[in-house]
Amino acid sequence: MLRFEVVDVFAPRPFAGNPLAVVLDAADLTTEQCQALAREFHLSETTFVTAVDDGGYRVRIFTTETELPFAGHPSVGTAHTLVRLGMLTPGTVLQDCGAGVVPVEVTATGARLTGGPVQMRPGPDPAALAAAVGLGPGDVTGRPAPVVGCGLEFAQLDVHPAALDRAVPDRRALAALLPDVDGGVSVLARGADGEHTVRVFAGGLAWEEDPATGSAALGTGVWLAAEGLVGEGTTTYRLHQGAALLRPSVLDGTVTVQGGRVVAATVAGDVHPVSRGTIAVPA
Repeated sequence: MLRFEVVDVFAPRPFAGNPLAVVLDAADLTTEQCQALAREFHLSETTFVTAVDDGGYRVRIFTTETELPFAGHPSVGTAHTLVRLGMLTPGTVLQDCGAGVVPVEVTATGARLTGGPVQMRPGPDPAALAAAVGLGPGDVTGRPAPVVGCGLEFAQLDVHPAALDRAVPDRRALAALLPDVDGGVSVLARGADGEHTVRVFAGGLAWEEDPATGSAALGTGVWLAAEGLVGEGTTTYRLHQGAALLRPSVLDGTVTVQGGRVVAATVAGDVHPVSRGTIAVPA
């Protein structure tokens, strides 16, 4: 039997945010066993902690469909869980995952994740991407929809606020438009004073909607900077996500620009433990 914890990440309260299963002592599990357990938990992601040392930990991240090199809410939730259980000390810990080593700053209530190197490349035509999420040409703002990432890539689609609730993913169209995008598409409705609302449809979830997506939130900060919507220095922003799934989530981001170039992006949120137990090792 394996120990596990379930926590709600980027959650303003328990039973909100994005739930995550954290499986402990998972060093001996095969890829097939990890995938079977992720399907059993049937959450957007499950993490498998394969080692813990004084400065950090190694982890594998799985959706119900596939293994990911990196993801935001699993990183925040796993780091906070290991500190809460006394397996690591509070402060900055290093997470070793498929995308490399990333720092996570753990506090009493949650954690802040620093993204990896910024990647940005042209994406699909915004009108075509809008159509793939059930929206029309008049729903987009006219800004480009590049593919952006700090460890996992997402196409960033800027839409008018009234359109956001009408978004519905066309799985075949999204797969055709974004064949080499490992994250998905983040549909952004910008608000005032750095408060924005997003809906994210994730390729690793077979284009289902995700209630809180830290990796996409990192990319949103990069996009805001690239579009000149934030200036030099460090700018904070807040993303609201998950309302359509009745899982309200809050993601607090920062993006740092120096000399017109993004040099860092972070995302933070609260973590609430909701259950723990043991689960059998798949044959």
